[in-house]
Amino acid sequence: MADKTVSKYLVNLEKHFANDNPVLLNAAKVFHELDQVEYDLGLIENEETTASKYSWWPVVSLIGGNSTAKSRFINSYLSTDQLLSGIQASSHKFTVLLNSNQATPATLPGTALDVDHRYPFYQISEKIEQLQEGEGRRINSYLELKTINSDRLKGKLFIDAPNVSATSATPVISMLTTHILENSDLVLVFCDVFETSTSLMNELVQQITSHQDTNKFIYLIDAPAATFYPTKSSEIISSWQRRLADIGLNTGQFILLPNQEHSVNAQNTPQFTEIDLRLANVEHDRSYRILYTLEKSIHEIENTVVPEVKEGIALWKERVNMSSLIILGSIAALIVFAELQIGVIDLLIDPIIGPIAILVIIAIMMPSHLIMSKMQAKFIVNKLKIRQKELHLMENLGEMFESNLTFSRMLLNFSEPAGWNKKNKARLTQLSDKTKDLVQALNDSFSTYNNRKPNSSD
Repeated sequence: MADKTVSKYLVNLEKHFANDNPVLLNAAKVFHELDQVEYDLGLIENEETTASKYSWWPVVSLIGGNSTAKSRFINSYLSTDQLLSGIQASSHKFTVLLNSNQATPATLPGTALDVDHRYPFYQISEKIEQLQEGEGRRINSYLELKTINSDRLKGKLFIDAPNVSATSATPVISMLTTHILENSDLVLVFCDVFETSTSLMNELVQQITSHQDTNKFIYLIDAPAATFYPTKSSEIISSWQRRLADIGLNTGQFILLPNQEHSVNAQNTPQFTEIDLRLANVEHDRSYRILYTLEKSIHEIENTVVPEVKEGIALWKERVNMSSLIILGSIAALIVFAELQIGVIDLLIDPIIGPIAILVIIAIMMPSHLIMSKMQAKFIVNKLKIRQKELHLMENLGEMFESNLTFSRMLLNFSEPAGWNKKNKARLTQLSDKTKDLVQALNDSFSTYNNRKPNSSD
């Protein structure tokens, strides 16, 4: 197998983490080894990388309802002097907020996010197009990038989602909402989102339920200053905890926020200090998330990708064999008809004519079998492309299947895809072990085991 070129995406990641994050630097190298395996199996192209499926930025998402609580919080927390355009209750775009040294905020189109591998919406237009034809070209109607001069944004991204109560649950909006929840290290959910029951809110509850064991959710309650007494605050938080428990949301931190609209010192409230403490760990959360997604990508090959291709191969062989049997049955029927009319059995058992007849049948069946194999393969490739879209895979299932269209494999019966052998299975096992070692190294950076230094040798 030819060596795969290290993708520009991974090269940039390795440069970024070379000095300050050895765990993620090594994770990028493991991703390249995984890319080599996928490249050998025909799942990705030379310049592609599975690492681009995930955001390597520390990502914080904000989800709110139809009130102005979220927009007021953003402007207070990020110390902006004016209400940013697009961060309104009526906003229908996913707005990525990025720190900038420029004093004046700037708004960039969604294409800036789609083509830049550093951001969590890299090549998202392709996924949108797969989901709903024609919508991928309308990327600017779904995404935008805003630059803000804010110290609290340094080293991380905020994603301001469209307000749930004012947005319809279209397939694209639902997919993008799922995307940000999966790629976020922290999600700030404003409780006004639960005030109105909508289809998107119901989907959001389902998504939060599936991710709530990740400890990534903080529920923010917007309240007037008059409620900020210990007893009253506890009652409000307890009330919301019971309310969310009734809809299946049982975990997450609750913070009662002052109504920033009338706060004298809205940028430095004690409640913001709690959020600051949580944000201080976002980079560590990002590291664990990347290692988890690396492990997930490794197992996805064996548990999802290969079984899909194997199923396609089984269906392909079944259809081709059935077609060949029909052709062979037709030849047998002609022989029986000829025997009834003129008698040909004696000729077929003749020591000279018999072998010639067998060779003629083989000469007919072999090219027919090959032709039927290629014809049926087209249907299987189309079926695998549909499954690839349904499973939201970047791996090209059809390309891996087509690597089996060799002369010998079309004639012989087999079940395992080309290249899926003990060697590649062992390579994946080794990559999984390396990932576990990286998780252990990350754990060791926070503590010691058996009172030994992390770098001590046995």
